[in-house]
Amino acid sequence: MMKNHIALALALLFLSAVAQAATPCQEKEHDIQREISYAEKHNNQGRIDGLKKALHDMHTHCSDTQLRDAHQKKIAEQKEEVAECRRDLAEAKQKGDAEKISKREHKLKEAQLELKELEARDY
Repeated sequence: MMKNHIALALALLFLSAVAQAATPCQEKEHDIQREISYAEKHNNQGRIDGLKKALHDMHTHCSDTQLRDAHQKKIAEQKEEVAECRRDLAEAKQKGDAEKISKREHKLKEAQLELKELEARDY
């Protein structure tokens, strides 16, 4: 009976730790750890070494504020990319070049999707 209570307490402790929101630095660490596991499964020692250095650097220098600021900068840059794609598409439509219109529409959709993915991140 006591073992069941201990197991339940440990399970609740684990679940509460998982439920807490991770900070941007914790998310970055998790992403690097996941990449290390993937590289280890594929015996990619060069990638493993690079990722372990990145993990060390992240532990040494990571700042949630810096990550948030960098992310906002990426969003702003991607918004400019979307605007540029729209201008290029409008120019192609004005010239009436069907092939360029198709290419510009495709590029605009890709840029918009990337922007949407960036904006979906919490930080």
